[in-house]
Amino acid sequence: MSHRQILQVFEQYQKSRLQFVQTVAELATRPQNIETLQNAGVTSLLRPMLLDVVPTIQQTAALALGRLANYSDDLAEALVKGDILPQLVCSMASQNRFYKKAAAFVLRAVAKHSPELAQAVVACGGVDALVLSLEEFDPGVKEAAAWALGYIARHDAQLSQLVVDAGAVPLLVLCVQEPEIALKRIAASTLSDICKHSPELAHTVVDTGAIAHLALMILNPDAKLKRHVLSALSQISKHSVNLAEMVVEAEIFPTALACLRDPDECVKKNVTTLMREVIKHTPELSQLIVNSGGIAAVVDYLGDCRGNVRLPGIMMLGYVAAHTENLAMAVIVSKGVPQLALCLAEEQENHIKSATAWAIGQIGRHTPEHARAVANANLLPKLLELYMDAKSSEDLQVKCKKALKGILQKCTYLPALEPLLYDAPSNILKHVACQFSKVLPHDSKARRLFVTSGGLKKLQEIKAEADSGLQEYIDSINSCYPEEIVRYYSPGYSEVLLEGVEKYQPA
Repeated sequence: MSHRQILQVFEQYQKSRLQFVQTVAELATRPQNIETLQNAGVTSLLRPMLLDVVPTIQQTAALALGRLANYSDDLAEALVKGDILPQLVCSMASQNRFYKKAAAFVLRAVAKHSPELAQAVVACGGVDALVLSLEEFDPGVKEAAAWALGYIARHDAQLSQLVVDAGAVPLLVLCVQEPEIALKRIAASTLSDICKHSPELAHTVVDTGAIAHLALMILNPDAKLKRHVLSALSQISKHSVNLAEMVVEAEIFPTALACLRDPDECVKKNVTTLMREVIKHTPELSQLIVNSGGIAAVVDYLGDCRGNVRLPGIMMLGYVAAHTENLAMAVIVSKGVPQLALCLAEEQENHIKSATAWAIGQIGRHTPEHARAVANANLLPKLLELYMDAKSSEDLQVKCKKALKGILQKCTYLPALEPLLYDAPSNILKHVACQFSKVLPHDSKARRLFVTSGGLKKLQEIKAEADSGLQEYIDSINSCYPEEIVRYYSPGYSEVLLEGVEKYQPA
């Protein structure tokens, strides 16, 4: 056999390997092929190709393994059990940028499924190798490494701490400053994943000067970058007053309010989430956002969207109102109550209704003036209806009951209370009757109106347990009227009168 013929055998072997690995990588992009590939033992066939002498075959084998691991946790586990990860990590230091990107993709695909699989990536030295890749010149390698680190960090505080301990945070902050938008996005997202677990982890990120760099990108034209930047600032702000103040000190308000007009729904949701996380801590932080026009902007935003994106805006109004009478009045003045009434009427999901009922309760519980603003929006019957609806979740019923109780204890506007006499169960009726018993003794016009509207008649029809709080309030209201009036409107009195007619003997 000639020299040329011998070389042809090797060329054919190389072509076949390359064709095999490229075909598998292509097949792995379609979910319907995965089970067949798995049954054919594809992972054990690809493993030796990670050490192939041809770089293209190595890279494509890694890409194929990443696609398989990305598909399911079973396949990701198969890679771990097949000792493929140590091989990948070991090769990362010496291989070219294409291999490093493919290897980081495999580590990300394995780590994303569960804390246990992410721990397997850590155990084989994956985090250190990824952090080293953040120092590469090529932005694509940095992006792939940052992405994989984010998937490890997002699971829990312990894994996030391992990423921090490996020295990732300063390098991620440098990545945020790189010119490539894709790298900025992933770096901001990974910082967000690290910050979310605890104040200590958030402080680690803040101590590297991350807030200032993130704040500069709030008005970047790229919607995906804005999403991640706003998310990272939210995750920092949520933990403590101190961290929220640091975010505010970066002068992101009122600049961030412009994001409420962004066409991207996720950007709008994330900026309202950021506002909510800042506002919830103190009245002072709330006041700062109120002064920058935050309430009116969020009320407008709630009118322009539907569904889950409304949730942080609804909660933000609730947190503002919860702090003080003045802040609750600021929500009322900005027409927050009618907007929340619309949310309560339009939304179908129980958890959104629950948040809305809670926010309404925070507004109405301060003074009679606050309670009247809520009552004028016809919200008391709506809250009662949701409380009594069997289809309402337990949480929604609890939130409606608490909101009703808080508002009723302050409400002195009787025309709004009267409809509740007809529908409310005794545990709510008690609070309604209590308010009547407070107002009627001192208001003759209200006493007259209560009779002419049918309220006094309805009150006599209520069956309350003797010695109960409700019966006490009914007795107290009845004592505001002459005995014959009370008797006249009591059930069965007409029969007593007719009996008297029958028994009456004319002179």
